[in-house]
Parts: sequence; structure tokens; C-alpha cells
Amino acid sequence: MASSPSRVFAALLPAAGDIYRDENEPGMGGHTVTVQQTQNSARGVQVTGSAEVSCPADRATVSVSFKNSKETVNDVTNSISRRVEYILQTLRQHHVKGEELTVTRNIYRADDLYHMEAQVMVVFSDFGQMERVCVVLLEKLDKSVCVSVPHFYHSEECLSLLRRRVCVAAAENARLKASEMSSMLGQTLGHPLLVREEEATERRDAGRERVMEGGEGRRGEGVHRPSITATSRVFVTFNLRPKDRTRKKF
Repeated sequence: MASSPSRVFAALLPAAGDIYRDENEPGMGGHTVTVQQTQNSARGVQVTGSAEVSCPADRATVSVSFKNSKETVNDVTNSISRRVEYILQTLRQHHVKGEELTVTRNIYRADDLYHMEAQVMVVFSDFGQMERVCVVLLEKLDKSVCVSVPHFYHSEECLSLLRRRVCVAAAENARLKASEMSSMLGQTLGHPLLVREEEATERRDAGRERVMEGGEGRRGEGVHRPSITATSRVFVTFNLRPKDRTRKKF
């Protein structure tokens, strides 16, 4: 994931009785704002920081589908079961766990024949493992077996981590800018008094998919691993303290 530089708006909060003017602030219109003195009045700085973080998909599903037709239910069931078992054995040899796959079967009768369709759906988080499995299946099975191009997606854990990272990055960008401003103004940046996320967006880059049959297209031309780009803008208020200009005397 990579974050972009932030765009920051900053406003110096005046001390009690000071006059503050910002002609660029929306809604101010160049008017003067006077801060009244209160018991707990303090000088502070307000900033907004933005960040952008992108994350590629961390999961992919591949389906292996096939069908057969026989004169009896027993024959078609045995034929499909043998093929399913070979696929499951190949998956086990490549360390695919049982909870990562699903097998479905469907049988029906038409034109005095029994037809059975089957599909093995596998979820991968290791894309190198996924490629090795697909190559073996495409090389060993005939053209009646269809191996789909991977369908990439983001897991909930990945999305949750992405949203936290972009918000933290925006807050860090705001802190860095506030620190530079306070130094320029001869102040010391204090603790944050308020942190508020004002905007959060996500933009998805969809991938292209197609089906591979037999040995054709086994390298998956046209497959694109999608990504999600998240943006965040936060508003932060920091306390400002005067720099300690006293020097120790020895």
C-alpha cells in the first residue's frame, strides 16, 4: 500500500483577546473573528490532512466445472465422482484445505439419458499456489473440464485494514504539517485536542474475466488483479505551547 502526500488546511487559533482573519476559509468571506477570553482559553492550531492508500485484492476464487451423460444414474454418478476425487486429490497435494473448497452436483434426466453437472469452487489466498493448481488441472484433464479464470476480490479483513491505514496516514500527515507550522510560528506542538474523520471514500478498479477451456489460455491472458483505492480526510486540533527559551546556567 502506498500513501500520497496530504493536502492541508491550517488555522491558528488565537489566544484570548487576539484577532484572527482568514480570507480563504470557506464561509468566512474575509470577516474578522474575535476570540473572547475564557478561563481555559489556549492557543492552538487546526489542520486537515488527507491521504490515499491502494490495496490489491487478497483473495481469488477458481471454479472447475464438468458434466457427463450416461444411461443409468449409477454410471453417471460414478463417472462424475471419479473426476471429482481426482480434482480433490490434486488440491490436497497442493495443500489446499477442506474449508477452502466447495463441491456441488446436479443431476437431471433428458432424452432418455441421465445428465450430471459438477463444480468444485476453490478460494485461494496464495496466488502462486493457485497458478500451480490451475496448470496441473489444465494439463491433466480433457477439454470437457472448464477451469475459470480467477475471480479476485478483497476479504473483509483486508478492507478493514485498508480503512484503518488510510485514516491513520491522514492523521499523521496532518500532524507533520501542524508540527512544521508550529515551528515556523515559534511554538511547540502539543497534544491533539480533537481528531475527526470528515470524509472517507473508496474507488474500485474492476478486473476482466473469461473462462479457460482445456489447454487453451492457461496463462490467463486478460486477467487483471483489481485494487481498491481508499481516501480519507481528517480534521485535527492541536494545542500549541510557547517554546521554552530559558537556558540552563551552569
